[in-house]
Amino acid sequence: MANQMIIPAMVEGGKASAGPPLGPALGPAGVNIGQVIAQINEKTKAFSGMSVPVKVIVDTKAKTFEIEVGTPPTSALIKKELGLKEPVKETEGEKGKKTIGNITLKQLLNVAAAKKDQSLAKSLKARILEATGTCLSLGATVEGKNAKEFTADVKTGKYDGQLQGD
Repeated sequence: MANQMIIPAMVEGGKASAGPPLGPALGPAGVNIGQVIAQINEKTKAFSGMSVPVKVIVDTKAKTFEIEVGTPPTSALIKKELGLKEPVKETEGEKGKKTIGNITLKQLLNVAAAKKDQSLAKSLKARILEATGTCLSLGATVEGKNAKEFTADVKTGKYDGQLQGD
């Protein structure tokens, strides 16, 4: 559409402001920046403390807008489940050396549910394996085990009873 402008941005959940990156990009679109920011903050407040991808779709002719909120990165969801604040220092979770925390299967299921619409995985088990791979790179253990060990257990079917579903 010639009358449509799409403005992508990463904002902190519930704390978007009229400053960069949104304010300067929204100015030329001719929409009420305050209304856009208020709507973004309302839609992202559940992700407080995390970076959230948003798209503002503006109809420049009608001066209307629509907000699309994405899901925070898997790493941010895992850190939230672990009770960690962003950003985690690089040295806090060195792969195989230091652990940033232990995530339970229940918490990992929360992460997999949050990523359901963005994931290319075709099953819950596959989304759990994706999230476990992120745990490995973050330096988080899963159910008290190294993420590689947990992945092996999932692949052999040890957790199939808990991983039924889409």
